[in-house]
Amino acid sequence: MIAQAAIQVLTLVLILAGAVLAVWLRDLVAAVIALAGASLLVSLEFYILQAPDVAIAEAGIGAALTTAIYVIALRRTKRKEK
Repeated sequence: MIAQAAIQVLTLVLILAGAVLAVWLRDLVAAVIALAGASLLVSLEFYILQAPDVAIAEAGIGAALTTAIYVIALRRTKRKEK
């Protein structure tokens, strides 16, 4: 019981760290990767909370599909950094 609570707290802290890292990073590809990691941790949290159907949907759509769409959009745009 205590171990499960500790795992949940650790997962939530890592989700928060991934979200903050996604906002803080200047490189957009790295920010997308951090956001994908946070989304994957959210799906792990759903699985810990005994909602495997929601966890699979979050992993498939949130972590995989959304990340692919962001990466494709970044590759098709031009950067104006100097």
